Amino acid sequence: MGDDSEWSKLPVDQKCEHKLWKARLSGYEEALKIFQKIKDEKSPEWSKYLGLIKKFVTDSNAVVQLKGLEAALVYVENAHVAGKTTGEVVSGVVSKVFNQPKAKAKELGIEICLMYIEIEKGEAVQEELLKGLDNKNPKIIVACIETLRKALSEFGSKIILLKPIIKVLPKLFESREKAVRDEAKLIAVEIYRWIRDALRPPLQNINSVQLKELEEEWVKLPMGAPKPTRFLRSQQELEAKLEQQQAAGGDAEAGGDDGDEVPQIDAYELLEAVEILSKLPKDFYDKIEAKKWQERKEALEAVEVLVKNPKLEAGDYADLVKALKKVVGKDTNVMLVALAAKCLTGLAVGLRKKFGQYAGHVVPTILEKFKEKKPQVVQALQEAIDAIFLTTTLQNISEDVLAVMDNKNPTIKQQTSLFIARSFRHCTASTLPKSLLKPFCAALLKHINDSALEVRDAAFEALGTALKVVGEKAVNPFLADVDKLKLDRAGGLPKKGKPTAPGGTGSIGTKNKKGLETKEIVEPELSIEVCEEKASAVLPPTCIQLLDSSNWKERLACMEEFQKAVELMDRTEMPCQALVRMLAKKPGWKETNFQVMQMKLHIVALIAQKGNFSKTSAQIVLDGLVDKIGDVKCGNNAKEAMTAMAEACMLPWTAEQVMSMAFSQKNPKNQSETLNWLSNAIKEFGFSGLNVKAFISNVKTALAATNPAVRTSAITLLGVMYLYVGPSLRMFFEDEKPALLSQIDAEFEKMQGQSPPTPTRGLSKHSTAGTDEGEDGDEPDDGGNDVVDLLPRTEISDKITSELVSKIGDKNWKIRKEGLDEVASIINEAKFIQPNIGELPTALKGRLNDSNKILVQQTLNILQQLAVAMGPNIKQHVKNLGIPIITVLGDSKNNVRAAALATVNAWAEQTGMKEWLEGEDLSEELKKENPFLRQELLGWLAEKLPTLRSTPQDLILCVPHLYSCLEDRNGDVRKKAQDALPFFMMHLGYEKMAKATGKLKPTSKDQVLAMLEKAKANMPAKPTAPAKATSKPVGGSAPARFQPTSAPVEDSVSSTVEAKPDLKKVKVPGVSSKAKSTQGKKAPGKTNIKEDEDKSGPIFIIVPNGKEQRIKDEKGLKVLKWNFTTPRDEYIEQLKTQMSSCVAKWLQDEMFHSDFQHHNKALAVMVDHLESEKEGVIGCLDLILKWLTLRFFDTNTSVLMKALEYLKLLFTLLSEEEYHLTENEASSFIPYLILKVGEPKDVIRKDVRAILNRMCLVYPASKMFPFVMEGTKSKNSKQRAECLEELGCLVESYGMNVCQPTPGKALKEIAIHIGDRDNAVRNAALNTIVTVYNVHGDQVFKLIGNLSEKDMSMLEERIKRSAKRPSAAPVKQVEEKPQRTQNTTSNANMLRKGPVDDMSSKLNQARGMSGHPEATQMVRREFQLDLDEIENDNGTVRCEMPELVQHKLDDIFEPVLIPEPKIRAVSPHFDDMHSNTASTINFIISQVASGDISASIQALTQLFQIESLAREASTGVLKDLMHGLITLMLDSRIEDLEEGQQVIRSVNLLVVKVLEKSDQTNILSALLVLLQDSLLATASSPKFSELVMKCLWRMVRLLPDTINSINLDRILLDIHIFMKVFPKEKLKQCKSEFPIRTLKTLLHTLCKLKGPKILDHLTMIDNKNESELEAHLCRMMKHSMDQAGSKSEKETEKGASRIDEKSSKAKVNDFLAEIFKKIGSKENTKEGLAELYEYKKKYSDADIEPFLKNSSQFFQSYVERGLRVIEMEREGKGRIPTSTGISPQMEVTCVPTPTSTMSSIVNTNGEEVGPSVYLERLKILRQRCGLDNTKQDDRPALTSLLSKPTVPTVASSTDMLHSKLFQLRESREQHQHSELDSNQTHSAGTVTSSSSSTTNIDDLKKRLERIKSSRK
Repeated sequence: MGDDSEWSKLPVDQKCEHKLWKARLSGYEEALKIFQKIKDEKSPEWSKYLGLIKKFVTDSNAVVQLKGLEAALVYVENAHVAGKTTGEVVSGVVSKVFNQPKAKAKELGIEICLMYIEIEKGEAVQEELLKGLDNKNPKIIVACIETLRKALSEFGSKIILLKPIIKVLPKLFESREKAVRDEAKLIAVEIYRWIRDALRPPLQNINSVQLKELEEEWVKLPMGAPKPTRFLRSQQELEAKLEQQQAAGGDAEAGGDDGDEVPQIDAYELLEAVEILSKLPKDFYDKIEAKKWQERKEALEAVEVLVKNPKLEAGDYADLVKALKKVVGKDTNVMLVALAAKCLTGLAVGLRKKFGQYAGHVVPTILEKFKEKKPQVVQALQEAIDAIFLTTTLQNISEDVLAVMDNKNPTIKQQTSLFIARSFRHCTASTLPKSLLKPFCAALLKHINDSALEVRDAAFEALGTALKVVGEKAVNPFLADVDKLKLDRAGGLPKKGKPTAPGGTGSIGTKNKKGLETKEIVEPELSIEVCEEKASAVLPPTCIQLLDSSNWKERLACMEEFQKAVELMDRTEMPCQALVRMLAKKPGWKETNFQVMQMKLHIVALIAQKGNFSKTSAQIVLDGLVDKIGDVKCGNNAKEAMTAMAEACMLPWTAEQVMSMAFSQKNPKNQSETLNWLSNAIKEFGFSGLNVKAFISNVKTALAATNPAVRTSAITLLGVMYLYVGPSLRMFFEDEKPALLSQIDAEFEKMQGQSPPTPTRGLSKHSTAGTDEGEDGDEPDDGGNDVVDLLPRTEISDKITSELVSKIGDKNWKIRKEGLDEVASIINEAKFIQPNIGELPTALKGRLNDSNKILVQQTLNILQQLAVAMGPNIKQHVKNLGIPIITVLGDSKNNVRAAALATVNAWAEQTGMKEWLEGEDLSEELKKENPFLRQELLGWLAEKLPTLRSTPQDLILCVPHLYSCLEDRNGDVRKKAQDALPFFMMHLGYEKMAKATGKLKPTSKDQVLAMLEKAKANMPAKPTAPAKATSKPVGGSAPARFQPTSAPVEDSVSSTVEAKPDLKKVKVPGVSSKAKSTQGKKAPGKTNIKEDEDKSGPIFIIVPNGKEQRIKDEKGLKVLKWNFTTPRDEYIEQLKTQMSSCVAKWLQDEMFHSDFQHHNKALAVMVDHLESEKEGVIGCLDLILKWLTLRFFDTNTSVLMKALEYLKLLFTLLSEEEYHLTENEASSFIPYLILKVGEPKDVIRKDVRAILNRMCLVYPASKMFPFVMEGTKSKNSKQRAECLEELGCLVESYGMNVCQPTPGKALKEIAIHIGDRDNAVRNAALNTIVTVYNVHGDQVFKLIGNLSEKDMSMLEERIKRSAKRPSAAPVKQVEEKPQRTQNTTSNANMLRKGPVDDMSSKLNQARGMSGHPEATQMVRREFQLDLDEIENDNGTVRCEMPELVQHKLDDIFEPVLIPEPKIRAVSPHFDDMHSNTASTINFIISQVASGDISASIQALTQLFQIESLAREASTGVLKDLMHGLITLMLDSRIEDLEEGQQVIRSVNLLVVKVLEKSDQTNILSALLVLLQDSLLATASSPKFSELVMKCLWRMVRLLPDTINSINLDRILLDIHIFMKVFPKEKLKQCKSEFPIRTLKTLLHTLCKLKGPKILDHLTMIDNKNESELEAHLCRMMKHSMDQAGSKSEKETEKGASRIDEKSSKAKVNDFLAEIFKKIGSKENTKEGLAELYEYKKKYSDADIEPFLKNSSQFFQSYVERGLRVIEMEREGKGRIPTSTGISPQMEVTCVPTPTSTMSSIVNTNGEEVGPSVYLERLKILRQRCGLDNTKQDDRPALTSLLSKPTVPTVASSTDMLHSKLFQLRESREQHQHSELDSNQTHSAGTVTSSSSSTTNIDDLKKRLERIKSSRK
């Protein structure tokens, strides 16, 4: 008992695990009691036992196990968490309970399993039970079957999946154990109860005795549909409902509910698919071609056996189908034809929808084979074609069927009609739309008049079936010409099945009558006598007598009587034909008196309107009307009469008659007026039914007319047609002359974006049809098809020869390519083709998986062409060609995938999405575990699904694969799957998708369900049916309608910016009329007191995260994107709804009032509350800005002015609050603000510009730039000019960084406007480019690209003028500028670009000016503003101004490049780099640490633009920086950012800056170390090393210029270390050969530049033998010495100069002439001399003698003297004092006469001095200047020593001059700067850019040069 007391104290859960059985028993009993007591299913107590339940059921002690099972059952029934234990517990029950001898244990086990099913874990239970069927113990198998049977019996076949059970049934029937077989029999009976005969096929192969027994049992079963007796937890309510019904004694309804269940199970679904392709006889394809029919029969019989399998596995059956088709089509033995047809039937039945792709090939062959009369062949063919029809759609095979309908053979015609009749039976009203019915009815109507009785009968049967399926209303319009008897015969058929006709039965009779009335009235032509008789019965006798009177007055009187009589006549009594014949009677239409003629035409119109006017009557009159249409006086009456006739006889017929008549006569006036009438008529009647082909030929005739009025009318008519037909209309006129084509294009452009007007005539009679079409949604389809039908299509099947097909499949890729080229050219020539393209699809399909990717791409391009050429008929090739294109989306190459996507889109555009989504093909593609395929396909579906109104049921098949994509290993696939989820849900609904998660693993299921919940929140609404007014989607307005739902990609606002100028006239109503009236009623009823109370609270209510949610909704397409040309009602309503939650009700009423005065009130209130409700304003900012955009469309100026005033205050407030505008706010506001910049009123334009300036403080200027740039494309010239000016201001204020996407592209766009026809626009464009020139210098010419000569000369002239008169620069908006410059937000922390060395001197000059108030008037605004800023700056950093030397201020008047700082704290100090390097660096570091990527990059760029700072960076820092930058460029996440590309470009630019501006030794060293590290690191990407090497290559290119500033010893040490780590052998093992080539190139360049002296720089290497460096250098030196041995350096130099001379001779003469011209002028003489000196210095051997020869002696000496003075100035100015070791006597002046050369250098004693002396002295000098001695080496030639690199050659001499001037000015400023700074002492350690030391070194360089030349 001691033991007992021990365990009895333990807690219950521990007892349950105790090793003593008694303890466990006690534990289970206590647990059972606890479980029964817990009332809350979510109690934490349940979780304690979560891991123990399996032990409860698998206890080894049988007694204890029973108690455990009881406890487990209660646990499963009540615990919320029980579901988690399903797998392990059921598995335990199967293995440890079902084998127990005790019946009680088995019962409890079964009960536990059923309870798990009840708590929604059915699939997991079923999975474990099915696993149990594989157990060796028969007891377990029996128990598992019994459990499954009970589950099925209780829960029904909806919960228990039958397919896996049926799959194992045959195996169970074969069991040796009788108990198992008996149990299998019971479950088979139970299954039969639920699915009836669907169970027969899977069990057809079991033992016949067993089958017989089963049959007997099945017969006994009751016939009623079974019902579940037990329900899932989620269905418990349903159970309660069922009980109530049973209590009431009426379970009929419930039966009805579940009755649908039975047909849901399709026997086909329960079958296992059989793979037969591999089982085909090996010699099948040889045998089927054999000459002996017996062999062919053997082959077919083998196939017949295989295809008897009821379900076949999908595969490539193309070859088999092709072989069978050949037998059907060409075999002479009819028995084999029948056999092949049976095989095709078997294939179609076994493959179902998967056979659809082959249907198009086989159908025409089978139909044509119906010429065989043998009954067994006909029957086999009928069975085959019926089976094939079920695998495809009527739409897909319609072309083939219709083609066969024209066959001459009556049997073929009969069988085809019968096939159509049978096909119609499978259709419904939705699958048999009017667009499809129309061509079939037309073809069948031909057959009902056929001479053969059987053909007529078959046609009637087909028509009757159509009437039965879609109702008379749909078919009647196509049966217009059928006489009554025939119609009755066709219509007689559906009478039996009337209730099935969808169109209701009661109204058929009346509709029919009206239908006939709508159709034309057919009337035979009457003789003149009959007409006279009929007319005299209704007209007064005098009237008839006076018709042909010779007196016009009598004729007029007669007409008046005629008119009265007609007006009084009744419609039924009016003999229209007789009356018009009377009018046509002599003089008829030759009437000479215009009054009589006018009356006559008016009467014709009256008769047409009032009577039953037939085409016969119309033909009598039309000729006369067309003749009079061009008449000035009678023309309008003629048009009126024609319109009345068009209404009576339908426009299409009338128009065709009128057009042919007009163009058969010569009168151009008649022709042009006819065209005008038609243009108008189309607008009034609409476009349906018009024969465009006929019009087009007439229009082409009109376009070729000599009379301009005819041509103009034709173009107008084309414009109207374009509204309905769309862009495809242009294709008919591509061959016209360019001038005419441009006129047509201009007309089309006018119509772009307009929607066709709603038809106003011809509706009354067709209204019944109209409404129907609207509901059906077929009408747009109809219109689209009509237009496509117009295109004349070429038949190309004869060109697709077998040779061409074999070429495409050839083994040699070149021949395959030739074949593809041929196909491409065939399609190109044909332009539009017929759908029959023979064997081409199969051939092209083969090429889609070609090993040669270029051919794959070519094939894709051909398929793209094919889609356009074939149009919507390409639908029939979707399955056999379209789906393989989708497979290509899985290609590993990016460009191939892109091409495939483009092709799929081109196809989908033609076919619509239905064909793609039908069947299993798409889901099969998604099933493939190819990440590329999955992400591309899901991306495509996410793009297409939101645009569809409905999708086929088969979309559900994709869902399981979509779920597996949600958990794919590849992140991109997961992302795309998540993106597509809401769109799948949009079509399938949440319930279906949640149900589909049932098959997932529990962990996956939870995750997917969470995603589904999330997607449910973001699910967009389905797009609604387009409004009827613009039902034709081709017009151009339809795409706009779908934009909100279908265009997540199209975030751009371009469409809104391209607003038409007439937008301003559009008045936007504040609200819809309904809302207006209600508001109107409310307002007066309120009392004043109540109003005041209302208005006391805040006007903007702060909703937490309200704005974020709105942005999310817009991104998720839940609401319309704020993007329109004019605001439509839905936008206004949407804004109202959004505002209702965060704007005070009374203010909202004011804001959306119809009266503008209320808008003014609202704005006044908003201004008052602006300061007090800052947070509220910012919270609703997006809505406020959207509301203000609506005000921009108002025509009232006072509202507009008030709105702009408010905006100015608003943006000032936002900048004070340091608020940043979001992308959403900017894109929905800026484009509309920019529209207003083109207002005619100056005040408004100024205000808008002021607002734009202020916006730059809250929104980056670089992002603003594209919006303004878009504004320059407007048609409003004022807007263009203002936008261009604004661009100039942006560049001036923020530098070239703002130009987006790149400065080059932006400037090219701006430069286009130099040629604008409007003067203001031209000036604005020129001014903007001049501004850029002032900021960026000569590089502008490169950036703007090629301009016309005229534009270029204008620009050059303007640049010249701006250089002379800088004060004339626009001084607009000075008041806005300070705000721009004082910007402290992080958006604007980019510093202005510009040469840093100019900075200090220019700012100092600007400062110096502050003491001269009179001078400041003339100073450009940059300076003024800077000074203001400095005066007002209360920033923390302050510095004392140094005393500055006063200078002449002449240079101020020349265009100056000055960086305009935008960051307040730094601006005063940026000029003085030496004194405050640390503070600058600190500041920039603070900017680099900014959270905004672009801010960081801009700050770094700034740092590396200041050379003295850039040089400070050490090797370590540079290495880390380069590592960071390169890693950033390679980071794939950057591309996902909105501005990813922009960031990458900025980083790229920064890398280049770092390479150029850093200390060259440090950066080279850093790159070498980085390369070494990246090659060593295994994880490093090869891309990284590649980019590091690219940087090294760039450094190598810079070496010739930088070699003298590099510490070669250090670089060679780094190379040595590199070669030590990577010996040659190791480098060669690298995957890429680039590292070794990079190293060799670097060493080679160093050797080339340094010569043998390079070997003196190995001083820092301790052990040179550790690497091959020294040996490598020696080898290189030896090689280069060998090469150079033959030619002396002198010759080389001369040769070089000669080449130089040659290339520039022509330019040189111009250049020198220009210089001498300057020297000769008074003002520019100094400048000229300076340029001449520079020139001489550059080209020492240049001959200026010819220019001096003709001048006076005085001029010659003046020039020489001037040159000497300049040289002395330049060479002597920066000299260091004599104490440096060089005596003053050694200075040698060089007189630059053309012939002077230096022979040698002599010292004071006249002895020749060797170079070594100078080298020694140079060493001493270098030490004193703080320079490293290792840098001594050969200097480059003198030409490269000029302080500035030569400017690239520019387009004209003016540019060269400008660049020279620029250089001169810079050098002069440098000298001034050195004088300014000479009083400041610098310590040796500071790196300075002082010009004195540089001059010194330059001087020494020149001396060394001379020494060298003297040595030679």
